[in-house]
Amino acid sequence: MDALCGSGELGSKFWDSNLSLHTDNPDLTPCFQNSLLAWLPCIYLWAALPCYLFYLRGHRQGYIVLSYLSRLKTALGVLLWCVSWADLFYSFHGLVHGWPPAPVFFVTPLVVGVTMLLATLLIQYERLQGVRSSGVLIIFWFLCVVCGIIPFRSKILSALTQGKISDPFRFTTFYIYFALVLSALILSCFREKPPFFSPKNMDPNPCPEAGAGFLSRLSFWWFTKLAILGYRRPLEERDLWSLNKEDRSQMVMQRLLEEWKKQQDQAARRQAAEASGKKLSSEGEVLLEDRPRAPEASFLRALMATFSSSFLLSMGFKLIQDLLSFINPQLLSILIRFISNPTAPTWWGFLVAGLMFVCSVMQTLILHQYFHCIFVMGLRFRTGIIGVIYRKALVITNSVKRESTVGEIVNLMSVDAQRFMDVVPFINLLWSAPLQIILAVYFLWQNLGPSVLAGVALMVLLIPLNGAVAVKMRALQVEQMKFKDSRIKLMSEILGGIKVLKLYAWEPSFLKQVEGIRQDELRLMRKVACLHAISTFIWVCTPFLVTLTTLGVYVSVDKNNVLDAEKAFVSVSLFNILKIPLNMLPQLISNLAQTSVSLKRIQHFLSQDELDPQCVERKTITPGYAVIIHNGTFTWAQDLPPALHRVPWPTCPSRHGSRTALFRKTCYLVKP
Repeated sequence: MDALCGSGELGSKFWDSNLSLHTDNPDLTPCFQNSLLAWLPCIYLWAALPCYLFYLRGHRQGYIVLSYLSRLKTALGVLLWCVSWADLFYSFHGLVHGWPPAPVFFVTPLVVGVTMLLATLLIQYERLQGVRSSGVLIIFWFLCVVCGIIPFRSKILSALTQGKISDPFRFTTFYIYFALVLSALILSCFREKPPFFSPKNMDPNPCPEAGAGFLSRLSFWWFTKLAILGYRRPLEERDLWSLNKEDRSQMVMQRLLEEWKKQQDQAARRQAAEASGKKLSSEGEVLLEDRPRAPEASFLRALMATFSSSFLLSMGFKLIQDLLSFINPQLLSILIRFISNPTAPTWWGFLVAGLMFVCSVMQTLILHQYFHCIFVMGLRFRTGIIGVIYRKALVITNSVKRESTVGEIVNLMSVDAQRFMDVVPFINLLWSAPLQIILAVYFLWQNLGPSVLAGVALMVLLIPLNGAVAVKMRALQVEQMKFKDSRIKLMSEILGGIKVLKLYAWEPSFLKQVEGIRQDELRLMRKVACLHAISTFIWVCTPFLVTLTTLGVYVSVDKNNVLDAEKAFVSVSLFNILKIPLNMLPQLISNLAQTSVSLKRIQHFLSQDELDPQCVERKTITPGYAVIIHNGTFTWAQDLPPALHRVPWPTCPSRHGSRTALFRKTCYLVKP
C-alpha cells in the first residue's frame, strides 16, 4: 500500500500510529484517506449489487414517471462522475507535464468515478422497477458522507497549519464532491411517487408499511400515527389497517400449496422409481426382507421452501445482532484500561464511549427489525397452515372422514397451527444459541483462561438432563393431543345430537364422559407443566451457577489470579450475553417437542386421499334419464365391504312422465 501511495504528499506510511493514536490531535495519513477511506463506500456498493439486482428482478412493481426528484438525483450522480473524472484527467495532465502524481491518484478517481456512474444507472433502474425508496443507495451515500468527514477536517487543518493550500485543484474538487454526496444523501431520504401502472388501492384503510420509505421502515415511523391515536383514545376496529398483500391468506396459502404439491410429486416419483427398480431374487428373500418405508412428502420442506426468503433475512439480522453484542464487552475492556492509564489521550475515552453508543444503537435497530421479520413470518406460517388444512378438509374422501373427524380437523387448525407460530420466533436459536455460547466461551477463555472450562463442564452436564425432560414432554404431548381429539369429537357429536340427548335426558351420562376425558387431559397437562417448570428452573439457575463456578475456580486455582475491575466487569458482561441463549433453550426445547408432534399430525392429514375431480364427466347428454343404475354396488369407503349389491333398475309407476328407480324398496325420483 505504501508503494501505491508513492512519494511527495503521500510519501508517508499507510498507517502512522504516532499521527493517528499517540497524539492529542489525531488524524489519518493522506495515504489512508485517499485509498481505503475513499474505497470503502465503493466496496460496499459493488458487494451489495448482485443481491440487490436479483431482488429487483423478482419484485417489479411497474415504472415510476421521471419526476423532478429523480432528475435531481440523476444530475447529482452525473456531476459526481464528472468530478471524479476531472481528478483523473488532472493526474494525467501532471504526468504529461513532468510532475507525475502517486499511483493512488489514478486508481482512486477511476474507482470512485465508475462507482458513481453505477449509482447513477442504479437510480434509473430502480425507477424503472418501481422502487420508491432505495435503502442500498441511502447507505451508500451515508458511507460516502461519513468517510468524507475525516478528509474534510484534515484538509482544513492542513491548510491552517501550513498557511496555504498545497493542491488547490484537488482541494476544490474534494469539497465539491462532499457537497454533492451530502445533497445526494438528503435527496435519497425522500420517496418517489407510486409506480405509473400500479393497481389502484381501493382499500379504505391500507397499511402504511407498504408505501413507507427505507428510513420509515428502519425506525418504524409508519406506526407512529396509530400509536398516537391509541394514546388519545381506545382503538376501534375501523382504526386498524388492512393486511398487506403478501400477508393475506390467498397469497400465503397459494404459495404453500404449490410447494406442498411439489413435495408430493417428488415423493410419488421416488416411490415409482423404487417400485420399478426393485428386483426380488427369491420368495425367501421377500419373506426375510424388511419392508422399506415408503417415501413421504415432507411438509417441513414445503414450509421452508415457501418462507425461505424471510427465514434467510431473519438469519442475517440475527447474525449481525449477535456479532454486535460481543463488541461492547471488548470496548468496555478498552475503556477500563483507558481509565487506569493516566497518560492516555483524552479523546480515546470519548471515542470508545461514542463507539459503544453507536454499537448499542445499531444493535437495537437490527434487533427490532429481526423481531418484526420473525413475528410476521410466524403469522404467515399460521395463516398458510390453516388455509392448507381447510382446503384439504373440503376434498378428503369418505374413508378419511371416518378417521379424521371434525374435532380433529379443528384441532389441527387451532392448536397445531398455533404451535408453529409459537416456535418460529425461537427457531433461529438452533444456530444462534451455539454461536453465542462458543463466542462467549472463547472471549471468557481469553479473559479467565482455562478456568472457564469449569462452567462449560457444568453446562454440558445439564444437557442430558434437559434432553430426557424434553423426550418425556414430547411423549406426554402426543398422549395429550389424543385426549384432546377425543374430547372435541365427543363434543361435536353431543352438539349434533342435542335434541335426542335432551329428549332421553342423557345429559349426566355424557357429562361424565366429557369430564372423564378432561380429567385425563388435565392430568397430562399437570405433568407437562411440572416438567416444564423443572427444565426452566434448571436453565434459569445455570447462568448464575456457571458464573459462580468459573470465577470461583479462577480465583482458587492460582494465588496470582486477581479478579480486578477489568476481568470482573468484562466477565460479567460476557456471562450476561451467555445467559440469554441459556434461558431461551428450555422454551425452545419445549416448543420443538410440541411442534414436532403437530408437524407429524398435519403431514399425516395432508397426505390422505382426496376426491378425484376428474371422476365426473361433464358432457351434454341426450334427452332421457339423468341417472341410470345397472347392477350397482355401493360402499362408504374402499377398505370397507359393500353396503349395497346389484342395485336393480326396475321402474316404479310413472309420475307425470318421469321415471323413478327402486332403491331399498323405496321409489326415488330420477329427473331427466
